[in-house]
Amino acid sequence: MEPLTLPDSKSDSESAWTDWLEERGRGGLRTAADDIAALKIAPTGDPAVLELWNDAAIAVSNASAACSLLSSVHPDPAVIELAEQIELEVEAFGTDLYLDAEVHAQLAALADADLDEPAQRVLTLALRAFRRQGVHLDEDVRARVRDLDRRLTDLGQAFGRNIRDGRQEARVTPEALAGLPADWVEAHPVGEDGLVAVSTDYPDTHPFLRFSTDADARREVATTFFNLGWPANEEVLTELLGLRHEKATLLGYPDWPSYDAEVKMLGAGRSDGGPAIGAFIDDIAGRAEGPARRDLQVLLDRAGRDGVDRIDLSNSRYYLDTVKREQYQVDAQEVRRYFRFDRVHDGLLDVTGRLFGVRYEPVQVPVWHEDVSSYDVHLGDQRLGRIHLDLHPRARKYNHAAQFTLVNGVRDRQLPEGVLVCNFGRGLMEHSEVVTLFHEFGHLLHHVLAGRHEWVRFAGVATEWDFVEAPSQLLEEWAWDHAVLAGFARDEDGTAIPAELVARMRAAEEFAKGLLARTQMFYAALAYEFHRDRPADLTGRMLELYDRYSLVRPLPDTHFYAGFGHLDGYTSAYYTYMWSLVIAKDLLSAFDRENLMAPEVAARYRDRILAPGGSGDAADLVADFLGRPYDFAAFADWLNG
Repeated sequence: MEPLTLPDSKSDSESAWTDWLEERGRGGLRTAADDIAALKIAPTGDPAVLELWNDAAIAVSNASAACSLLSSVHPDPAVIELAEQIELEVEAFGTDLYLDAEVHAQLAALADADLDEPAQRVLTLALRAFRRQGVHLDEDVRARVRDLDRRLTDLGQAFGRNIRDGRQEARVTPEALAGLPADWVEAHPVGEDGLVAVSTDYPDTHPFLRFSTDADARREVATTFFNLGWPANEEVLTELLGLRHEKATLLGYPDWPSYDAEVKMLGAGRSDGGPAIGAFIDDIAGRAEGPARRDLQVLLDRAGRDGVDRIDLSNSRYYLDTVKREQYQVDAQEVRRYFRFDRVHDGLLDVTGRLFGVRYEPVQVPVWHEDVSSYDVHLGDQRLGRIHLDLHPRARKYNHAAQFTLVNGVRDRQLPEGVLVCNFGRGLMEHSEVVTLFHEFGHLLHHVLAGRHEWVRFAGVATEWDFVEAPSQLLEEWAWDHAVLAGFARDEDGTAIPAELVARMRAAEEFAKGLLARTQMFYAALAYEFHRDRPADLTGRMLELYDRYSLVRPLPDTHFYAGFGHLDGYTSAYYTYMWSLVIAKDLLSAFDRENLMAPEVAARYRDRILAPGGSGDAADLVADFLGRPYDFAAFADWLNG
């Protein structure tokens, strides 16, 4: 098998890429339609029906992945527009498919067929998906579900587009750059108006909020950042929430969170008449209450010396950094000098290669932008797949950090290809950015290692969504280990980062974990309650949730939710980040903290957690690896330690 061939962006790029999208996207849908037509006329009860189902799923997966990626990363507006158009067609195809009674009948007829365990799982999951789409309901209800899905796809695209294309700038005086790293200042020259532009891009905003000593400028930058996507997304989100609720209730669920959570590890949006998601959020918030209050008081005490009596979104990062520098002797700017981007990039590949027994071979292949680097991934003498790293910001590009699928791997048919999309600067990195890079690379590894199944339904990161972050959160631990960091974290003289500095960095990071846990629960509660209640006043409910969960105060006239991209992808289930962290801490307990690079446990983790993909329930995979069911013990020890 050979990896996918992409157009050469250096040639007649627009026509090359649009032609490729037509073939991969609309051509894939035509192939899938032919497979479904063959499925409908196949002998009833013939297991070959399931093979045709798999063929169609592969073609749809290929079309969807190509459009989702290129609409987020391609620099050409014409390519983005076409990708979004075909993405709508892919979603419409899927909606129609799961409302097709003939296809459902053919699959349901396999209930008594002699299927092996993987095939039976594919069938069970497919039939559940048909039920959740309402194939059993009256035609008028099915027609409404079809209309809802198409409109929801439109709205989801608009929500993301308003964030992606809504880049804004705050303009501050040159004096406001006091405290910023020299390389950041150099990259932000004074404009003709005598001011400096600070954009809402992460490499601009985050360092400014951490290091600038100008409180008024920080407030201006933070206000701009927390209004990303507003007001455009106010109306979009209101309609999105309403239509999701309508779909859920049409299908017999009390609300969207109940519908969405049915296929998660959590198992239900509500249990015993109450909200299971809400109960989890409140449980974590309660566990974090004591540590968070202690964290907050430390920040208030320090801020009070500057005459500041409130920790809010404009100064929380600044005072967190100040406390870490003064009380833990961790100067973020001192730390940065050990993390030059190119060394971190190479170090990540070296560490994960040795840990999981894989090898990365650089390849020169056509890609969508000159910033992208590509590698073939090998395990022994087997080529597992290909990865593409797109790690620097640019106009129109997805402005967070995520792993995108380009190809879902299927045994003996197509190699997996994944894309890491981030927005890091090209010089020195903050350590938090290094942690983010390790985290997202965990998704990429999961995608490639789980690309060897016969059934595309199991390919890659195909587990329950409230488990999907656990492997990535686990890999973050390697970015905190001195023995790991010493291999690539070096200053300009080649001196490795000192062990005692890493120890202080870890202690400083532990300092704010309660406060950050409460912030995460604010995000989770906002996603959950917005979907459960669909408040008429989104800003008012956001402020209520700040009061209930977050100890960091909001800024007046800001609208965080308008730029909260996870409200589209994760919908009501942002709680999954913390749910996954509970499991990640439990997974870590199986490793030797004194030797995280020990190969035996890493190989067992690779083969029992990552490689299975979606071929088993996440709880069963974890139990197989740990030798017992997961629990809260390791997380509780960490939170209270």
